[in-house]
Amino acid sequence: MSIAHKIGDIASGVYEQALMEEIKKADVPLHLGIITDGNRRYAREAGLTPNEGHVRGKDKLEEVLDWAMEVGIRIVTVYGFSSENFKRDPQEVNFLFDLINDSLRGLLKDDRIFKNQIRVRIIGDFTGLPEYLVNTIHEVEKITAGFKKFKFNIAIGYGGRQEIIDAVKNIAADVVSKKLKIEEIDEKLFRNYLYDNTLTDPDLILRTSGEERISNFLLWQSAYSELYFSDVNWPDLKKLDFLRAIYSYQSRKRRYGK
Repeated sequence: MSIAHKIGDIASGVYEQALMEEIKKADVPLHLGIITDGNRRYAREAGLTPNEGHVRGKDKLEEVLDWAMEVGIRIVTVYGFSSENFKRDPQEVNFLFDLINDSLRGLLKDDRIFKNQIRVRIIGDFTGLPEYLVNTIHEVEKITAGFKKFKFNIAIGYGGRQEIIDAVKNIAADVVSKKLKIEEIDEKLFRNYLYDNTLTDPDLILRTSGEERISNFLLWQSAYSELYFSDVNWPDLKKLDFLRAIYSYQSRKRRYGK
């Protein structure tokens, strides 16, 4: 490593520490939503296969969860596999299913899950998922169900529009069966029909890779979420990039339409 790189790393470390100290002086997001975009782009630029890019993305997620807990965030929801991702090459889709399955099983062997009391929940439509993955999901959710210090949610087979459509269908069915009266329908009741009715709205949504859209992620829940878009691809995200997102959130005044 050159002297210039060493000096740059030292300066970056000093800035990172100073930013962390500033962040701890103010409220941080309770719930952070993350759109982990740019794995394949990162792989192309690094001369790797798309699958290797997804593995690097999985490793980065483990880092980011540690950063989130360090700053005091209590809930993280990650866009792991969207309903649109089913349209990708079948070999890539199957690799992703295997990677997600292995990652979930790895959580059950990770001491941090039990030490930090991390509850893991999966949100989405499981219809198109392989049986082995659905079984793993149920097992991980069951084992971590009683943990309360930190909530880690993964959206798999998830689409925000489909979640709303499914909720409308279930409400309509309950109205037809006379379990529900039309005049009882309001925002509070509607939330009960979402994939996870305990999921609070994200305070901040972070998206990487320079794309500035939320791509069908938590459409109902993100009505008043703050948005932060980072230019770096997901596997390239550094702690300093993450802290800048939190600091940006703290500098905003949330009005909720008022």
